[in-house]
Amino acid sequence: MTEVRDYSNLIGGELRPAADGRTLDSVNPATGEVWATIPRSGAADAAAAVEAARAAFPKWSGMPAAGRAHYLRKVAEVFAKNAKELAELETIDNGRLITETAKRDLPGMTYLWTNAAAECAAAVEGRSVDFGPGSQGLTRREPYGVVLGIIPWNSPISTLSAKAAFALAAGNTVIIKPAEQATVSSLRVGELLREVLPPGVLNIVSGLGEEVADPMVRSRGVNKVSLTGSVGTAQIITRASAESLKPLALELGGKSPNIVFADADLDRAAPGVTTQAIFTANAGQICYGGSRILIQRPVYDEMIYRMKEIAAGVRLGDTLSPDTTMGPIVSAEQYERVTSYLEIGAKEGAELVFGGRFGAELVDEAHAGGYWVEPTLFATSDNSLRVCQEEIFGPVAVVLPFDTEEEAVALANDSVYGLAAGVWTRDLGTAQRMFRRLDTGTVWVNTYRKVMFPLEGTKDSGYGNDSVLAYTREKAGLFEF
Repeated sequence: MTEVRDYSNLIGGELRPAADGRTLDSVNPATGEVWATIPRSGAADAAAAVEAARAAFPKWSGMPAAGRAHYLRKVAEVFAKNAKELAELETIDNGRLITETAKRDLPGMTYLWTNAAAECAAAVEGRSVDFGPGSQGLTRREPYGVVLGIIPWNSPISTLSAKAAFALAAGNTVIIKPAEQATVSSLRVGELLREVLPPGVLNIVSGLGEEVADPMVRSRGVNKVSLTGSVGTAQIITRASAESLKPLALELGGKSPNIVFADADLDRAAPGVTTQAIFTANAGQICYGGSRILIQRPVYDEMIYRMKEIAAGVRLGDTLSPDTTMGPIVSAEQYERVTSYLEIGAKEGAELVFGGRFGAELVDEAHAGGYWVEPTLFATSDNSLRVCQEEIFGPVAVVLPFDTEEEAVALANDSVYGLAAGVWTRDLGTAQRMFRRLDTGTVWVNTYRKVMFPLEGTKDSGYGNDSVLAYTREKAGLFEF
């Protein structure tokens, strides 16, 4: 029987349960078992977090940049020291493989917090403009105040760090609201950083969005909201934030095209459109996953063959084992959504190239209660199908053939999303033209998901990013003597 541990919010430097004592179960998606409980916070907890962050703001924002940098370097040390534990907690909580959390995420977070510390000085830099004798214009950058970061379940520690580190570097105080499907690693971060950061500078509050995030979004005590999540959640937040006209940063979904030209190095392109981009990468539960694979006809059959071979080698099972290459879907609700698209694709007339199975038959008995879907690929020439246009957020992709560069651009841009894209070609001219013409925030050429810049999408993929300057506003002054 799995031991169930209780976790608490971090509010004002204190570890607290929900004010009314309610909790939510946290389920290990690899087994379907409850393994922890988290606070089901409400309006009272939201108000307490906002009050704590506002109380801490004057001293934190008034601290010299070097002082904030000192604290953020301490945070980086905490991540480095506790990397193994945090990686395991996140893996158990959301099904992301230990090979991803331990080797990719946590080392990256240590660097991210160190980099944020180095950015503290840039956050307060201004400009000087001479308007003539006795007249001078000055600008300075100032923090917004209290920043609310709403983070997703697919990569909690990474998105918590991206939002909190740069917002804190800029002089803001921060409240993080994790997704209820995967909260434990964030709450554990709160426990650890309670010993490092001044009270109220960072607050972490768990619960359901409508019960605890909504009051904070509406509160005039919150000065900016940064969301990584779905379009539907963004629409709710946009409407709620209109009451106080607070600025938003929204990193949302995607249906990213991954485009393979006939001259591409197929030894790089084949894994680049499968394991790197969609199938084994968090079981396809990544907003910038390359789930629309566009292949030029001369290499179409060869690429399909190679993708089948790669998919056949995918191993599902124990997420803490280095031998496992793909994990489960995060929750029962998301599992139902992903598996429904297997039926949708078939009904729409898309050809099932490989995959399509789901459930206990894919794994051993110890993991039979988990949420398992095997790598699945549909093929079609009709980009209007739902499996081509809607974000599935699972290990389900669709492949479409194309003949010309013009057709590839048209297919790639025929989407309401515009988060990312991949291009595979040996021709520099082709790569540069595609970079200019693709209507996305990020374009990878001959790689995918390799180095993450601050992601900023277009269209329904959102706007804004998590960078130190994005967490400041510019104040202008004119001095005449």
